[in-house]
Amino acid sequence: MFNKFTRCLLALCLLPLVAATQRPARPSASDLHQAIKKLNVLGSVLYVAAHPDDENQRLISYCANEKLFNVTYLSLTRGDGGQNLIGPEIRELLGVLRTEELLMARSIDGGRQRFSRANDFGYSKTPDETLDIWNKDEVLSDVVWAIRQTQPDVIFNRFTHDKSYRNHGHHTASAMLAVEAFGLAGRSDAYPEQLAFTAPWQPKRHFFNTSWWFFGGQAAFEKMDKSHLFTLDVGVYLPLKGRSNTEVAAEARSMHRCQGFGAMSSRGETLEYFDFVTGDRPTTNDVFEGINTTWTRVPGGEPVGKLLADVEKNYQPDHPAASVPGLLQAMQGIKALPDGYWKRVKLEEIKEAIRGCLGLYLEATASEPTATPGDPVPLRLECIYRGALPADGTVALGGLSVAPGLFDTVPAQLLTLNKGWTVSKTVRLPEDAPFTAPYWLRQSASDGMYTVEDQQLRGLPETPRYFRVRWSLTVNGTPLEYDTEVAYKIEEPALGEVWRPFDILPPVFVEFTESAYLSPGGRHVPVTLRVKANRDQVKCQLQLISPSGWPNASGAGNPPELELKKKGEELEYTFNLQPHAGPDEVTLRAGALIGGKMYSNRLATIKYDHFPQQFVLLPAEAHAARLDLRVTAKQIGYYMGAGDEGPAALRLMGCVVTMLEDKDMTAENLKKFDAIVLGVRAYNTKEALQQHQPRLFEYVRQGGALLTQYNNNFDLFVKELAPFPLQLGRARVTDQAAEIRFLLPDHPALNSPNKITARDFDGWVQERGLYFPASWDAQFSALLACNDPAEASSDGSLLVAPYGNGYFVYTGLSFFRQLPAGVPGAYRLFANLISLKTNP
Repeated sequence: MFNKFTRCLLALCLLPLVAATQRPARPSASDLHQAIKKLNVLGSVLYVAAHPDDENQRLISYCANEKLFNVTYLSLTRGDGGQNLIGPEIRELLGVLRTEELLMARSIDGGRQRFSRANDFGYSKTPDETLDIWNKDEVLSDVVWAIRQTQPDVIFNRFTHDKSYRNHGHHTASAMLAVEAFGLAGRSDAYPEQLAFTAPWQPKRHFFNTSWWFFGGQAAFEKMDKSHLFTLDVGVYLPLKGRSNTEVAAEARSMHRCQGFGAMSSRGETLEYFDFVTGDRPTTNDVFEGINTTWTRVPGGEPVGKLLADVEKNYQPDHPAASVPGLLQAMQGIKALPDGYWKRVKLEEIKEAIRGCLGLYLEATASEPTATPGDPVPLRLECIYRGALPADGTVALGGLSVAPGLFDTVPAQLLTLNKGWTVSKTVRLPEDAPFTAPYWLRQSASDGMYTVEDQQLRGLPETPRYFRVRWSLTVNGTPLEYDTEVAYKIEEPALGEVWRPFDILPPVFVEFTESAYLSPGGRHVPVTLRVKANRDQVKCQLQLISPSGWPNASGAGNPPELELKKKGEELEYTFNLQPHAGPDEVTLRAGALIGGKMYSNRLATIKYDHFPQQFVLLPAEAHAARLDLRVTAKQIGYYMGAGDEGPAALRLMGCVVTMLEDKDMTAENLKKFDAIVLGVRAYNTKEALQQHQPRLFEYVRQGGALLTQYNNNFDLFVKELAPFPLQLGRARVTDQAAEIRFLLPDHPALNSPNKITARDFDGWVQERGLYFPASWDAQFSALLACNDPAEASSDGSLLVAPYGNGYFVYTGLSFFRQLPAGVPGAYRLFANLISLKTNP
């Protein structure tokens, strides 16, 4: 049933999550003690929710580190439709960022990570809407696949499956799908195509991990009758970690930095509550009652359990290598068992325990972080063991190969304790080597689903690395094989040794210098393309592909030929489009032709200090629009908040944009601007605004225009957002096509310099807006109203108030999504808001 590739993918799923950093594992003596104890525990838990950061790290860590179960968090989405508190990444790039944050969280709390193909399309008001936009059957099959792959004894939902409870539609849908999958996973007639790679599995029971959050607050929850709920104290102390479980959980939760979920640690009793959903209901308060987690659950496994118990009993923290002979004996016992889930899982775990006890360090690093197909890649390979085996113990390196079939040699030499074996070898990548890319982004996606044809890739957190080294060793005559990914490491003066993935990328990247282009009145549009070489001596023909009616005046039949001599070199070339006919909105594409092959990807880099740097290949595309656009404001000051692309959009509109730093926020400096724009969530992220606020209000009073974009009503750094009372709420309109009603159609902000009509709200993406004010002073004029179906009108999406000689604007409209997407009406309305001071 399980072919070689299947076993390889399974091994990738089971490797310690430190692999997420590409740095070889370096477990401590207490880590190894816990790993040996875990070898004798055969229990599995699946935790199901909708997004990154939905998971309960306290429960995951408790199950992984106290109970020593295998714990998997199934996040149905990668959080692509959320917001970003630490940078400009949204949509697909935000999904990659949040995937990495989840992997780092799991590396701390001890869990494993999986996903479905569901695309986070943004906030949803109902589960029915969610399941309509998602392909319910495909997401359900992914949940069944996750159950069959992880074989949980118990499933926990983060959210209730009760549709009557008002919640994020994704949340409720995740619970509904988990409940349905619980009844399907054990049936051979459900998704039978999966059974070529796995087997049916029926979990024992299913709970909803409830909390005070679902009952209107902690006070109300304390008063309610909880006799029907099961409880578990997860505030235990973990001696092998030297911390309380809740401290571990807080550290893991704090990895969700882009969502602002840094958590304070706590200690002591911490109760989790569980509402029984289905399956075998426990007769006691123990949610794990009656689950056999010993080796007796595997036919013939009892002797293995006894061997491992003896190894654990005799473990020496100051001499872990003394456990290796016993572990080798237990490993041989596991190999002799019938094939099955626990055999495969425990073989991978015991191999890692042996590696750790030996102090076996295996490294495969490239001299550069990237290469292209066909390139030679110099490698440095290092092997050393540092744990002294008992008398007569030996470690030998019997073979080494670089996949896929690039290098295969048999050094066949005995290794000496604490003396490293190293070799430098240059291998050439195949010409058909696939580019490194998130597998879920390789094909076009719908609003609700990513396309992943390969069943065995579905659910994996990352794409399995193509470039790997297999080490064949013998320890005391017993053969062992380990795979390591080829990685890249560098010494950074401020950080020391920094590891990054090694990536296979195209020989050239092409990108538009802007995410969108505007053609006011059909005027010609200069479109600049940037080309970057990813190897030496690149000669290419640069091509801009535009639709009919948008001809390239630079000469489409004679594409420019560019030569880039050094890897990393960049060149720019500007085309001139003349959009005299055809559709008003188009998609422009670009590519570089090398030897008859077109390369049409741009390279996005995601770099933060809490996870390894990521490269993402995306199509070289840009939105372009022919529109009637006037802007009277010219000098704009922009004070960035969490991060957005507003400044680039303003420059497209012909404005001169000055990025304001804290040192620039002086009264004398501010008065030179026609308008000042505060970036999204500025009041959630920039504490210095407490000091700047009086000067900003004085700027308005003296005749300026201040445009404040959306903020979250939690964790504001100021008490007053506006010169007049204004209270933020939680209202949002998620239907991007929701009707916009003009409350004050004659207001200047809707008429000058651009006449705003209903057509300006066509083509908006993901949503209308979010976190609209709930109440405001009578000095404010509410200009627009909108609502999702069957909901009351929200009138606070755009508020304008005169203050002194100027204007204060607060808007929850999602300009941060619309402007990068090139939505024409969003540009026209934004132009009016920044032009309030300069209008005649």
